Amino acid sequence: MSDSGQEPLSEPVTISKIAKAAGVSVPTVSKVLNGRADVAARTRERVEELIRRSGYRRRRGPGRGRSSMIELVFHELDSAWAIEVVRGVENVARAEGLSVVLTESGGAQTPRETWVDAVLARQSTAAVLVFSDLAPEQRARLTARDLPFVVVDPAGDPGPDMPAVGSANWNGGLAATRHLIELGHRRIAVIGGPRHVLCSRARLDGCSAALDAAGIAPDPELVRHGDFHVEGGRDRGRELLRLEEPPTAVFAGSDLQAMGVYEAARELGVRIPEDLSVVGYDDLPVARWTGPPLTTVRQPLIEMAEEATRMALALARGERPANLRLDLATDLVVRASTAAPR
Repeated sequence: MSDSGQEPLSEPVTISKIAKAAGVSVPTVSKVLNGRADVAARTRERVEELIRRSGYRRRRGPGRGRSSMIELVFHELDSAWAIEVVRGVENVARAEGLSVVLTESGGAQTPRETWVDAVLARQSTAAVLVFSDLAPEQRARLTARDLPFVVVDPAGDPGPDMPAVGSANWNGGLAATRHLIELGHRRIAVIGGPRHVLCSRARLDGCSAALDAAGIAPDPELVRHGDFHVEGGRDRGRELLRLEEPPTAVFAGSDLQAMGVYEAARELGVRIPEDLSVVGYDDLPVARWTGPPLTTVRQPLIEMAEEATRMALALARGERPANLRLDLATDLVVRASTAAPR
């Protein structure tokens, strides 16, 4: 017997050996593997522990035993940013004859535990997680069931062995800030996203590198953190524009935050770009229709989602991509929201 009071598992690990070690039937282990709800909580925990400890991994042939669905999970869905990602996943799914199951985790970066159960019960082909982190136990459960997943724009460091697709955030922050410096701005503010989010930190680091290269000393008073949404950009924009010495330019870490800065400037009678230059990030469709049209860093959201979906389906076919981490290039799109300072 093992330290946990369960029989040790010998190699190779099979469902029947897990069942014997857990003191349950083979159908019970199968129910746990398939995310079925009709298993007692303590029994489920015991079986899950053995699955994790043994390193068991279900081996299903390419496409065998799977439904024709791709799981797509967001931490939030209430933005044009999310719609662009959905379009990318749908493009590939449609071409492959697959359906997309869309889930929102209610603002939490880590999907709910019930999401894992639902995915397993649906026997989906693969999963694409957007702006998310997986808890170690969630990752272990998906891996044990041989359900491949890819993270788009991961919130934290995905690690070298987690499939992930992002963009060149550091280069984007560098290009946005360098553009403002070349116009003659020296008092440049930045509104990043949440402090803990990887892409936000990378954009801020790129901004800092551009300032350093130009010999501009960083001013902590000009750095703010938002939530990538309009309201956060408006609130942080108000704070910056009410400073005794306000900035002449703002690099907002997302187009939505840039829209918030526009609103703050309107409230305070600040003209864009005559009094304040603004640069966004993402190049959402709305960016070209704002007044004035927004200078922004184009993040290829649709292409990122397409690449992530292709990678997930390749993993489902048993293929191993040459690179599990893919960062697509960003481009600065100059429009009418930036000009030389007065």
